[in-house]
Amino acid sequence: MASAKRVSRRVAIKGMLASAAAAPYAITSAALGGEGKAPASERVTLGHIGLGARGQHIVPWFGPQAHSVAFCDPFRSRREGVAKHYGGTPYADLREVLARDDVDAVVVETTDHWHVPATTMAANAGKDVYCEKPFGLCLGWSLAARDALKRTGRVFQYGTQALSYGNVRLCAELVRSGRIGEVREIAVSTGGGQSGGLGKPLPVPDDLDYDLWLGAAPWRPYCGQPLTQDGWIYFYDYSVGWVGGMGSHPLAAAELGFDSHLAGPFQIEAKGTIPRDGFRDTLVAWDARIEFANGVRMTFRNGPTLTRFIGTEGWLEPPNVDYVVSGGQGGGIGAQPPALLAARSAVRGVDLGRARGNHGEEFIQAVKTRTPATVGIDIAARSDVILHLTDVAVRTGRKLTWDPVKEQIVGDPEAARLLHRPLREPWRL
Repeated sequence: MASAKRVSRRVAIKGMLASAAAAPYAITSAALGGEGKAPASERVTLGHIGLGARGQHIVPWFGPQAHSVAFCDPFRSRREGVAKHYGGTPYADLREVLARDDVDAVVVETTDHWHVPATTMAANAGKDVYCEKPFGLCLGWSLAARDALKRTGRVFQYGTQALSYGNVRLCAELVRSGRIGEVREIAVSTGGGQSGGLGKPLPVPDDLDYDLWLGAAPWRPYCGQPLTQDGWIYFYDYSVGWVGGMGSHPLAAAELGFDSHLAGPFQIEAKGTIPRDGFRDTLVAWDARIEFANGVRMTFRNGPTLTRFIGTEGWLEPPNVDYVVSGGQGGGIGAQPPALLAARSAVRGVDLGRARGNHGEEFIQAVKTRTPATVGIDIAARSDVILHLTDVAVRTGRKLTWDPVKEQIVGDPEAARLLHRPLREPWRL
């Protein structure tokens, strides 16, 4: 990397090597590399923010060019257990991780309501960011974080790992190169949400800093929300729900093959179901219909997870997301007629690039080379536009018009206000 702090670490390790004759066992094999690992001076040092089930699962994703040194979570048992396992330092507060000069990048694996605050704070602290999806708790937050990342020049990788599969990228290239003729419709769907939940106040666990877990979210009594994903992902204070939690995957794939922001102003109307009883209050079901100014239509509804590009000559469908991260092609591309996949490698004039390793390793290479990652902030923000407008259209019961240039809802101030949420003190974007 070209950063000053990486140069200083490289110089420091060279200085240690110079003194190795006097202290021959002062340099560990881990510092020198070996077993597929780069020397410590050449590795990207990571801080992991959020260590629930998902956060712990993806720690190893970043490969031998990365070195995880900091592990942050408001649960003491989680941060200490993971730090002990991987040999890093535990932290309760992400601000302590961001204050470390030797941390190059952070992996944001938190509950959804922390994604944008953590990303924005990291960018302002000079850290590159890998962030799980969905991105923003509301669209206003997403756009603010995008602007912060661009202003600070930080590398960003979005946690929609399927977009690093070769066949997902090839499918988008085929669509963009005209293989299906003119694009007429894009069909996107994913599984629905859940209702219910008791929301009964409970004692806060001794090893949890509950106020820190809440962060910018409104204060509410502890009801077990932080314990599992089901405890928070269907509660609107902490998440937009499954419409974003899983919908981000097929929507990001749609954006890879179609520039929704260049298709002119569009109208969206949506019907859906929001639970009125119980703790959970995010969308259980939804059916959104979008009409772009260039005549292309999009549907986004709950159902089997898919992205399908429909054109005048047939349709193509990229492989679905898998819950493991890997290199390679992913699953097969769906096509009708099958002849659309003939000479599939002959895509002229469109090159979306390929991941350098798996999705996590691609992020590390982007950090080291200061080049864009496979799923940058623009795709994250544009897919957030569709999912949040769907949510607002259901909640207002009105057809909305979106101006992609001004990035605002036109002619409906009440709906426009729903694109923003206040942050609890002392948190800021």
